[in-house]
Amino acid sequence: MRDASRIEAFLEMMSAERGASQNTLAAYRRDLEEAAETLSGTWGGIASAPATAVRQHVHRLGARGMAASTQARKLSTLRQFYKFLFSEGLRGDDPTSTLDSPRRAQALPKTLSEADVDALIRCAEHEAAAPPPGIDPESALRLHALTEVLYATGLRVSELVSLPLSVAKRDDRYFTVTGKGNKERLVPLSIRAREAMKRWLEARNANPALAQSPFLFPSSSESGHLPRQVFARELKALAARAGISAASISPHVLRHAFASHLLQNGADLRVVQQLLGHSDISTTQIYTHVLEKRLIDLVNQHHPLAD
Repeated sequence: MRDASRIEAFLEMMSAERGASQNTLAAYRRDLEEAAETLSGTWGGIASAPATAVRQHVHRLGARGMAASTQARKLSTLRQFYKFLFSEGLRGDDPTSTLDSPRRAQALPKTLSEADVDALIRCAEHEAAAPPPGIDPESALRLHALTEVLYATGLRVSELVSLPLSVAKRDDRYFTVTGKGNKERLVPLSIRAREAMKRWLEARNANPALAQSPFLFPSSSESGHLPRQVFARELKALAARAGISAASISPHVLRHAFASHLLQNGADLRVVQQLLGHSDISTTQIYTHVLEKRLIDLVNQHHPLAD
């Protein structure tokens, strides 16, 4: 019971002070409840577990064959939890202070070529104008709007599906989105994306079941807006109809494509960081691999000794 109350206090702090999303809080809860089962020794539970027990728990994660990225995430959760306990005076030390994070190879993000993205969006646009059998016109218009806006903005899928209705009611080239940690950023919107949103808005407002919702993409789900899983499923089906492997695409892949294509076409890394809503430039630097060819070409063209 004591462990449960400590975990709840930690989660409340992460929500109130750090602005952690519901998905993040759910992941923290899973990690801590799993660790609490392992660390329920004679010392009284996870909150008072000694450093040796915590170290053994972390080592067992690797012994189970868990991916380094997953191990690192679970260790990060423990670090934050024990740091919270220490700062609140609920224990006198931080048992994770001497633990090293597992080394992990930096995986390059999956992305799509500009030609594949063009084929995907053209298919969505065509279906919005003339829905194929089995797809109702309203769903086709919504999918076209979602796809155009995602590629135009690089939003996180959770940000996209929960967009407020006000975004489509204005004819502005920019709108403000609230991302991780309740941080706001300005996001530009292309003409094509604005037009797709307007066509969807007309269909949306003509449906009495949707018209009164505060969300641009309403749903009867618990959240009130389209679940991200539904959009992901529809996007994969669209890819298959466009002749693109469904396994190669997801909303996150389209976000990666947005960033990669901007960099390939000359955008500054700092600008891409701001557009993606990354708090740290190191997170955005995973995209620098796409710059290699462009940088080599620039040196070959402009360096005085290149010849």
